[in-house]
Amino acid sequence: MAVRFSAAFDGGSRGNPGIAAWAVALFDDHGTYVEGHAGTLGRATNNVAEYHGLLETLSLAVGRGAEHVDVRSDSELIVRQINGRYRVKHPDLKPLYARAKKLIEQFESFRIGHVRREQNREADRLVNVALDRLGEAGNDEPVRIVDRPDPAV
Repeated sequence: MAVRFSAAFDGGSRGNPGIAAWAVALFDDHGTYVEGHAGTLGRATNNVAEYHGLLETLSLAVGRGAEHVDVRSDSELIVRQINGRYRVKHPDLKPLYARAKKLIEQFESFRIGHVRREQNREADRLVNVALDRLGEAGNDEPVRIVDRPDPAV
């Protein structure tokens, strides 16, 4: 049976550039949120943080042996660059784009689509949790989060 992988990713910074974080929300075959991952990057732009969200998503898919990958993002820029509709011009994004394309080659099928922010709620929430925890720590120690909803809820 082919392994399917469905996720949404996000990235953000407070200030642009500013403290930055990425997040990935994983979904089951019914579209139910099952797990989230997030982390901080230090100082970066929104777009760099978004690419890190995509790279973490792809790494999780590879690690789980995914063959068919379906991801979504509220970053129109990233989606259009990966789909080949926009060129990647910014020098900070070029190596991130190249890494993403290399990872994508490993899947039998790959689809990325753009959604509105309200349709990317879980990933957006996790970005903010990571940024809040970094702010609470008051230092530059990286934050890494794994979120699994309570099945009893």
